[in-house]
Amino acid sequence: MKYTAPPASLFIEHRRRLASRLLPNGLAIITANDILPTNADGTLPFRQNSDLFYLTGVDQEETVLILYPDAFDQDKHRELLFIRETNEHIATWEGEKLTKERAAALTGIPEKNIHWTSAFDGLWRSLMFQAERVYLNLNEHPRAHVAIETRETRFARQCRHEFPLHHFERLAPHLASLRTRKSADELKLLQEAIDITEAGFRRVARFVKPGVGEWEVEAEFAHEFIRRRSRGFAYSPIIGTGKNACVLHYLDNHATCADGELLLLDVAAEYANYNADLTRTLPVNGRFSKRQRKVYDAVLRVFRAGCDFLRPGVYTRDWNTFVGELMEKELVDLKLLKMKDVKKQDPEKPLYKKYFMHGVGHHLGLDVHDVGAASEPVAAGNVFTVEPGLYIREEGLAVRLENDILIGTSGNTDLMASIPIEADEIEALMADRA
Repeated sequence: MKYTAPPASLFIEHRRRLASRLLPNGLAIITANDILPTNADGTLPFRQNSDLFYLTGVDQEETVLILYPDAFDQDKHRELLFIRETNEHIATWEGEKLTKERAAALTGIPEKNIHWTSAFDGLWRSLMFQAERVYLNLNEHPRAHVAIETRETRFARQCRHEFPLHHFERLAPHLASLRTRKSADELKLLQEAIDITEAGFRRVARFVKPGVGEWEVEAEFAHEFIRRRSRGFAYSPIIGTGKNACVLHYLDNHATCADGELLLLDVAAEYANYNADLTRTLPVNGRFSKRQRKVYDAVLRVFRAGCDFLRPGVYTRDWNTFVGELMEKELVDLKLLKMKDVKKQDPEKPLYKKYFMHGVGHHLGLDVHDVGAASEPVAAGNVFTVEPGLYIREEGLAVRLENDILIGTSGNTDLMASIPIEADEIEALMADRA
């Protein structure tokens, strides 16, 4: 791994918190993600199941965790970790895998409770006959659309087929609730991802000028991220100049930045599987035009108000409504909407959606669009993105701004406060170009 391993105490505490939620004589099983194929004998880079990483810190395929707080033999079976056994062939072609000793140090699970994955079936079946309830973990993110069968899904089907008389429970709601509240150690990892992101942004702001390719900007980010021990981008980077910035999920990054255009950058780094999420909008020539500045400042005002509104006890639906109403007023001032039309609009189809068509933010953590139920209010310890934007397709102009905000009991903390966001700050940073 490129990153420094988090302390085992972090994962010990995560497992303790989850175990305390299981019903009596309940057993929970969490599996690693698959290594996904591309073509021929190619594979995609491995990305660990976020829930398994949250509980163990293990970043390796073919890993399984069993939690059984009420096991008859507490010493042997309260926590069991199964990892892939290595050999000389694997070490030669793929590199070293975790030893039991190293896995114990990483996870805080005693070495005697760590087994090779080949031993899983036997131990799992013997424990299933002791347990009354079985917690299975599936992807229940409301925005997920899973077109392929995952390792979790395969195992859930097998488990229900072989043990049809057991009581099965959902693990995902418990993990989602736990993961939304970030501990001090998690915030350190998230801040490291943010600091790496800031370094990349400052590098790019001094690099952008007319004639630069979007792909070159992407390369500047990648260079800075990887040299600082990130594995790279937290998500596919959106680097859109001019009209490209009006495409919300623009990923081609193949156009050339022209004088007088704005360049929208939705780019961030990951660190130890924790993800930053940043958006900034730069004037390609280093100076905002009068119109660009008006739109930019409108979005910035909405951003500031959106940050302030996000407090413990608030529901995200009310947050989105509030921000939408603010954006509506800004659009009237920008002469993109007329007040007479606003007054007679269909409340179910607000007119501002033509120019601001996405939500104002989301949970952030081990996943960029992190787990968290809309039915639960915002709470202290949550980390949210705040990302209002305006997309004026008829003018080939778009502005989006985004920071990562830690919710506190007495006030919020902008984890990206050191990254320039005011228009004057952006211009001053770009004036320092080589």
